[in-house]
Amino acid sequence: MTSRTHHLQLPLDTAAVNELAVGDMVLLSGDITISIGLPTHKRMMQDLQAGRDLPLDLHGGAFFHLSAYLIDGAGDEATEALYMNPSTSTRYNPYMPTIIRSLGLKLAGGKGGLDQASVSAMQEAGCAYLSFLGGGCTQLSESIEGVVSTHWKEYISQFRLTTLRVKDLGPATVAIDAHGNSVYESLRTRAQNRMPQILEELKQRRDS
Repeated sequence: MTSRTHHLQLPLDTAAVNELAVGDMVLLSGDITISIGLPTHKRMMQDLQAGRDLPLDLHGGAFFHLSAYLIDGAGDEATEALYMNPSTSTRYNPYMPTIIRSLGLKLAGGKGGLDQASVSAMQEAGCAYLSFLGGGCTQLSESIEGVVSTHWKEYISQFRLTTLRVKDLGPATVAIDAHGNSVYESLRTRAQNRMPQILEELKQRRDS
């Protein structure tokens, strides 16, 4: 199947997310919320499980494992984001199923993918995972139009819950779609299927 490129305006509705398929490319415009903090994710999960509101409304939104270094001004409107860079999502596997389900996220993302428990949560919520280019800091940073808000300022800026306004963020690849298809699972299955052949070839080389 030929991949497509989607120019998407946030927030997304369910129909738009359902149109995304593994391998499609995405450019995003609108508001995204980001954090790479492990304590941030733990705090989010605990607050959601306890029925406490987060300091911003993320329901049906886009939450990405992207870091940004912020220079604080007098208020959110004076805060500047100097760069944006992806982090490895697998570090957040213990927290993401609860976060995805509780918030009904439409998009998650970072690099490296998420585990099967998160994929199941994404299917339930109607959420897709976008893979951002590792080392793509310069290109991703060019999409930043400004800082909308930043919360939990007791953390370093990369760990805060920060909402950025972006224009044509990407391109990002749909690595897990809302129907449960995952490029990571496909690669794992292919690798497992090839393993017996690889081991046999290595044995033959040793014995020759």
